[in-house]
Amino acid sequence: MVSTTVGDGRTEASSERITSFDGVELAVHRMGEGRPVLMLHGLFSSAEMNWIRFGHARKLADAGFEAIMPDLRAHGDSAKPHEPEAYPQGVLAKDAGALVAALGLEDYDLVGFSLGARTSARAVIEGLRPRRLVLSGMGLQGLAGWSGRSAFFIDAIDRFEEVERGDPAFMAVSFMKTMKIDRVAARLLLQAVDDTDPEELAKITMPTLVLCGDKDDDNGSATELAEALPDARHVEIPGTHMSSVTEGALGDALVEFLGATA
Repeated sequence: MVSTTVGDGRTEASSERITSFDGVELAVHRMGEGRPVLMLHGLFSSAEMNWIRFGHARKLADAGFEAIMPDLRAHGDSAKPHEPEAYPQGVLAKDAGALVAALGLEDYDLVGFSLGARTSARAVIEGLRPRRLVLSGMGLQGLAGWSGRSAFFIDAIDRFEEVERGDPAFMAVSFMKTMKIDRVAARLLLQAVDDTDPEELAKITMPTLVLCGDKDDDNGSATELAEALPDARHVEIPGTHMSSVTEGALGDALVEFLGATA
């Protein structure tokens, strides 16, 4: 385990590498002590960008939680294999299950943003049982129809060097450049994400928070997602899909929901 300091020096996290179900190594960053909260970041992002930089992990740690924040496969400090066999269908949900097992998590909460929310929903449907679940940056339509979203990002990767300002893919390419994304690994991963049929949502029975920016409709209707789940409520915070994760209100909403006793 290696101690690291991220951001402005106030946010210290420890880091380790954990072997997933197929031998691929995943970087896991941890902050705080207390009830474990497994936190899965969004596409082309990282644990540092989604959870640490804007203070969400620190708020959880200060509230008595342990934020456990893996970098998804092909992201951040985790391995980025270029072999197609390293990306079987549903690989991210399999990684989530492997992390829960490797870390010995039994009484824990699960939080996901965007791709991390898709992954969290799939992982619960496939057997994970967190005490509470947060699906952030996600709407009902975003859990299915991944082929369209995937095709958009694959096109952005394939046209990476020619995309200019004004192109619909400009923001995606700019973010990939900022995050120094491995395009070969990312392209393979994009083809390995499972859809979730609305009928499968009945399997998500734990208390769930659907947390979304008030200007975020990138993944469909958050209200309809909350209505489709057995035990969920919808909370809005300021922002678009990209900006909502920078808002302090996100961390506040996580602390309030995960800290509730009822």
